[in-house]
Amino acid sequence: MDREKIRLLTEEELTSQLGQLTGWSREDGKWIVKKYRFPSFPDSMAFVNKVASIAEELNHHPMIAIDFRLVTLRLTSWSAGGITGLDMESAGRYDELLN
Repeated sequence: MDREKIRLLTEEELTSQLGQLTGWSREDGKWIVKKYRFPSFPDSMAFVNKVASIAEELNHHPMIAIDFRLVTLRLTSWSAGGITGLDMESAGRYDELLN
């Protein structure tokens, strides 16, 4: 794995990169979080299955909460103790699923 991707982001990097992602926000300083709403439960589950495929590909797995038509993704890098470039890459890839 690229060591640069698993380095903790500085405040400036975090602010800049979060600004390039739509709907993602910081939570408790160590997480980035986004809520996705879908028209149906099957649509929610289809999205989660696609997220799982990307997570396996990147070997970086989000916390996933499914509440009927609402899916919440939370990302952090446990090994680095906070938010890294890999979290940002993952967030961008998950957003691309809906484009």
